[in-house]
Amino acid sequence: MRDVVSDILTWSWFSEPHGYNFNGHLVRHPGGNICVDPVEPTEDDLDAIAREGVSRIILTNRNHSRAANRVRARTGARTVIHADDADHARSQATELDDGLGVGDTVGPLEVVDAAGKSPGEIALWWPDRGILIVGDAVIGNPPGRCGLLPERVMDDPARLRNSLRQLLDLDFDILLVGDGESILRNAKARLKELVETFPD
Repeated sequence: MRDVVSDILTWSWFSEPHGYNFNGHLVRHPGGNICVDPVEPTEDDLDAIAREGVSRIILTNRNHSRAANRVRARTGARTVIHADDADHARSQATELDDGLGVGDTVGPLEVVDAAGKSPGEIALWWPDRGILIVGDAVIGNPPGRCGLLPERVMDDPARLRNSLRQLLDLDFDILLVGDGESILRNAKARLKELVETFPD
């Protein structure tokens, strides 16, 4: 586990089929640390996560349960997901505690709509620091650029494209991604480049 930016730790798990890393993030916050989309940790990583402590695990979409149950069992954190993705997550044996809605805040993070890949996909915006955390709405592949997952895995590609256009209304410079390489400066410009390739 390593610092990706100040007060946010990350750890990664390499996906052979995809050819890039899946990433989990841990946001340090005085009101309780927040774990976002926890990927499978090594024992050392899990020990480090437990030492840091976690009060809430946020799943940005139905497919990012990943190692949430392990982190929840080890730390006693409560796992939350948007209601529209909850049933699918439960069908994958994900243990959930609470719902999460667009407009909610968890610590310093504001929940914003990123629907399209799945109906309950969300992103997390830290306005004071200009940080946006995404799950499957955008991937960091190739490194240094924003990309999309294949349309065949999206419920509603047009809705996703509209969600990404709306994310450009937010003020952010850093984009932390669940899949691929995070973009630590000029991230909004990189997302704008992607959006400009979309059909009208």
